[in-house]
Amino acid sequence: MKIDVGYVAELARLELTGEEAALFQPQLERIVEYVEKISSVDVSGVEATMHGRRLANAFREDVVRPSLDREKALANAPARTGDEFLLPKIVEGAES
Repeated sequence: MKIDVGYVAELARLELTGEEAALFQPQLERIVEYVEKISSVDVSGVEATMHGRRLANAFREDVVRPSLDREKALANAPARTGDEFLLPKIVEGAES
């Protein structure tokens, strides 16, 4: 199947040189050939899945545990306000 790599690049808003187009043209054609080959496989007896492997969630009980002490967490803060980290404003127009 002949694919116009220039057209595909234009759709992707990419600017390709002539050399790049010549390099990518056969690569793109091989990719499309491979996809066509895959689509010819009969999968009528295969159950649809989201993943190639079975996934199992490993749930654990939600148990309250001691966490890091607030003072230890804030000990290395370059600046703080009360019990919070004080960070510089990084978004224009944001209130400080």
